[in-house]
Amino acid sequence: MASFKKTQIRSLPKIGQKVTADTLYWRKLNFPVTVKEFGPIDYIDVMPIEPYFIAVSSAAKVQIYNPITHQVHRHFTRFKEAAYGASIRSDGKLVIAGCDEGHVKLFDIGSKSLLRIFKGHKGPVHRCKFTTDNVHVVSFSDDKSVALWDLPSETEIIKFSEHSDYVRAGCVSSISSDLFLSGSFDHTVKLYDARSPTGSTISVDHGSPVESVLMYPSNSIFVSVGGTELRVWDMLAGGRLLARVSQHHKTITCLHLASDGKRLVTGGLDRHAKIYDVQSYQVVHTLDFPSPVLSLGITPDDFTVVAGMANGLISMQHRQTQAEARALNPKQSLKVQKKSQTAYRFRLNADFRSVNRTFNPATDVEVATKTDTNFVSRYDMFLRKFQYSKALDTVLTPYIRKKKPAITVGVMHELIRRNGLKSALAARDDSSLSSILTFLARNINDPSHANIIIQVANTLLEIYESSSLTPQSEKLFLQLQEHVNREVEYVKHLMEIEGMLHILLASTTTQARRSSTYAVQGSPVKPMLPSAAAAANATMIFNVG
Repeated sequence: MASFKKTQIRSLPKIGQKVTADTLYWRKLNFPVTVKEFGPIDYIDVMPIEPYFIAVSSAAKVQIYNPITHQVHRHFTRFKEAAYGASIRSDGKLVIAGCDEGHVKLFDIGSKSLLRIFKGHKGPVHRCKFTTDNVHVVSFSDDKSVALWDLPSETEIIKFSEHSDYVRAGCVSSISSDLFLSGSFDHTVKLYDARSPTGSTISVDHGSPVESVLMYPSNSIFVSVGGTELRVWDMLAGGRLLARVSQHHKTITCLHLASDGKRLVTGGLDRHAKIYDVQSYQVVHTLDFPSPVLSLGITPDDFTVVAGMANGLISMQHRQTQAEARALNPKQSLKVQKKSQTAYRFRLNADFRSVNRTFNPATDVEVATKTDTNFVSRYDMFLRKFQYSKALDTVLTPYIRKKKPAITVGVMHELIRRNGLKSALAARDDSSLSSILTFLARNINDPSHANIIIQVANTLLEIYESSSLTPQSEKLFLQLQEHVNREVEYVKHLMEIEGMLHILLASTTTQARRSSTYAVQGSPVKPMLPSAAAAANATMIFNVG
């Protein structure tokens, strides 16, 4: 007698995010620790050396956070109004910040003392940076100017006033202390050289108000963001546009490099942070946040990712260590341990049991693993006994029909193959009939299951068309009819669009042929447009259909 064959459940590949090395790498960030401030988080800067303290500018203060304890290490409140763009010097000893008063203030992180006040701007200073030699400061102001200051003498060295709107973005070169970049709301990005007092050396048009700029460590490429676009410029070629990327659907507000300069991270008002590969500028991963992102900070080792949001939240995420991964997922580690253990038993070979001969351990003993056990599901048990109605009831439980509809469709397909669908659907009460109708209405629009479900629906209508239905069952049949009518309308609209596309493509092909003919004959090429009357006729035909 032939052995019973299990029901084949058709499984389709899931459509989802492709799992790459970057996806696995950035998914190792732990659940974020959040801190609430009283105002929007204007700017975040990370100390470039350990212990990687984080400077946060919000409201009328600048706070230095410890990334491990998430506590405030130092706070500076010597501001009458809002503080902006606090930046830590590369040695981790000084911090500088702009403010609404138009001043740039220098603080000592160790003693919290106010060391310098640079006065000269007539508008709020939103960004300020230390140059690479650590003895100069560049400030970017709403008075449309960019200024270079000397720390020891507290004096202004040079000022550039070429922008025609607020200057809200700026960065300095990591190689030269004379090069710095500014971005303005006048849509322009300008590169300045302190050795050239005549003006900017490079000026490019971003196309929208510039929110942030960044210069690569090699000083050959710089990036600007504004609106929903990220633009990459070649500095050595005089500001030639290399790439335009638009992956956000709201304004991009901040930029940061990660993974030792191999990844570029942008944050936006759409509550996403996009991570790009700097070679192809393709998005390799996306981080989600609960509120619009205004600023980002990433430690040099990628261990901590900090995001400042419009509602005053600071999100700090740490990379998961191996010990934490095992502690958070003990079941997975137990599975690994179990797999490493030997789990088998010995048994005699079937050939030896069937033939009476001398036992040979080398050939007559085989290894039987635990996976050899044959598990039979409940619906297969009922199908083996030809109890079709019970087999169908088994796969109509709420969990299976909602979470695993492929199993229900697989059993229905098996019943159709056995010619047992009518007997499985007949003589049902309101409760079991409502389960079937609910499942059909829920999945009849799914293209992967539509063929089987339509057959089941036709069989169900054939059985119960002459029966008297209760109000509940009648209501469910009407719902099924609504789903079918809606699907028919969708198909009609698609057919109309298909007809229009056929006409447009046919006219384009004709135009191309005529163009080639004219070119061969030496006549000028006459552009051909599709006939408006033909398109109108196609629409009318498909509407009638």
